[in-house]
Amino acid sequence: MNIKLTNVGKRFNREWIFRNLDFEFRSGSSYAITGPNGSGKSTLLQIISGATTFNEGSIEYYIADKKIEEEKVYNHISIAAPYLELVEEMTLTEFLEFHAKLKKWLPEFDAKKIISVINLNAAATKQIRYFSSGMKQRVKLAIAVFSNVPVILLDEPITNLDEEGIALYKNLSKDYCASRMLIISSNDKQEYDFCDEVLDVKDFK
Repeated sequence: MNIKLTNVGKRFNREWIFRNLDFEFRSGSSYAITGPNGSGKSTLLQIISGATTFNEGSIEYYIADKKIEEEKVYNHISIAAPYLELVEEMTLTEFLEFHAKLKKWLPEFDAKKIISVINLNAAATKQIRYFSSGMKQRVKLAIAVFSNVPVILLDEPITNLDEEGIALYKNLSKDYCASRMLIISSNDKQEYDFCDEVLDVKDFK
């Protein structure tokens, strides 16, 4: 899947957050969207995901040179972000099985295997409301990475993670994202130091 941005601009009220942004994201590559706090990097990631509108320009999505209709883009993208909520009344197993009804997992993966990979076996039958913030972040990363989609978007992926969690994040990125498109929004270099390209939002002010 390729994503082409042409002269994309976003403003809040009368203030332009970024403007005249031209960039093409290509399948099989990893990208970092960087910039100071408040620069618009998370907003850009949400625009790419289709969750937020933009004020000018265009975004086109292609798979094998075939254009994807805007209303179907969500089928091909997964996203993990600190501001996205989990269904906390469910147990971890219930939540992963529920999610699989919306987006299938990568081949050979199911809830049990995913729980094992993210080292949460002891919490498999616990309601998510009782998870620590770090455990919840592992779950958010898991549902993004293990969804069988060509594009993975991660916003500040090591938020709330300890050293073991950070190591897990890097392993997930290396082991399961290399053949797909990975876009990371971050101003922390350890989150994106392995990326192929860096897009700095402040270059489009």
